[in-house]
Amino acid sequence: QLVESGGGSVQAGESLRLSCVDSGYTYSSYSWGWFRQTSGEEREGVAAIYTVDGSTYYADSVKGRFTISKDNERNTLALQMNDLKPEDTAMYYCAADSSVLRLWVGKSPSYWGQGTQVTVS
Repeated sequence: QLVESGGGSVQAGESLRLSCVDSGYTYSSYSWGWFRQTSGEEREGVAAIYTVDGSTYYADSVKGRFTISKDNERNTLALQMNDLKPEDTAMYYCAADSSVLRLWVGKSPSYWGQGTQVTVS
């Protein structure tokens, strides 16, 4: 089970750090990612990390502002979000898949968390 935390309401320019934990270590060897969705919009890939070699991938809209990382010992995924903008407002979801292609290229990972809301005003 993937459980996100860290969402909240902030002002533009501020930072938030999202976390996603897999306490059962079910997906420890999988690639993980963050997605976001606003009402009426399709879910968008934000960032992903390839567990095999640690390669990271980012949406153009967040490059230079967001950083994805994974603590393998704690089996926790993080998303450091700096210089937040109102357009970053969305529900953010953690996701995992055994295939980084399915996760990031296909944007259709097999496993999802319940989401955490980020609101930037």
